[in-house]
Amino acid sequence: MSIEQQEFSYVQDLVRNNSGVVLDAGKEYLIEARLRPLAETAGLKSVQHFIQKLRNSSPGADHWNVVEAMTTNETSFFRDHHPFETLRKVVLPALVGARGAGRMLNIWSAACSTGQEPYTVAMTLREHFPELESWNVRIRASDIATKILARARAGRFSQIEVNRGMPAAMMIKYFKRDGQVWEIAPEIRRAIEFFECNLMRAWPVMPRIDVIMVRNVLIYFDIESKRRILQAAYDHLSPDGYVLLGNSETTFGIFDGFERIDDRSGWHRIKPKGGSKP
Repeated sequence: MSIEQQEFSYVQDLVRNNSGVVLDAGKEYLIEARLRPLAETAGLKSVQHFIQKLRNSSPGADHWNVVEAMTTNETSFFRDHHPFETLRKVVLPALVGARGAGRMLNIWSAACSTGQEPYTVAMTLREHFPELESWNVRIRASDIATKILARARAGRFSQIEVNRGMPAAMMIKYFKRDGQVWEIAPEIRRAIEFFECNLMRAWPVMPRIDVIMVRNVLIYFDIESKRRILQAAYDHLSPDGYVLLGNSETTFGIFDGFERIDDRSGWHRIKPKGGSKP
């Protein structure tokens, strides 16, 4: 039995109000697929019965489990490849040159899912910028979903996950096989600070960030929510910092605080000091 419109609308509102993610019409099948395990865990016969239970109860763990279940966690190592080439060849050399005196660098993967993105950054730094070993480099990574963050912190991946985008030589160098999973090297895992963050709520107080990676996230939000996230990124960036969006994402017509510097990788740089701030 397919869920009815009022049930779909309820889940739409629940997810949007708690995460900002917009579930478009026609995603009933997605709700059915992702909430079915929650319904079974709750001992209910169907997704419809589970939604009815949610509607008749006060906000609690089950409601938040729905929000987590409906947020997309698609990711991979070196996802889309080109952005990490730009990071290695353009962005990091510029920042390393500019930060030589203070020897400090701050990078934030702001929607890290199961951790492949920040781990890719950490491996890239270790492979290509050995001089940074004596710097104060902080790589932060956050996500809205606590269960997903637990997986990210563990640094353990299936054979399929390490095969997606990971060069064989780096897999051998930075991973150890443990039964049916591959465990990332302790020095790479320790390089990441994971924490929970809902991008639609107040962002945590942090030192100015040099690179904010918020890739393939804006596509799930409405225009006003995108504007809020971009404004928050602007407020958290260093004066010469960078924001990395997904290949299909843009700030054009939404927020004018950035200039685009690479059409293929979605890199945006904050406007020079003295430029107009939105």
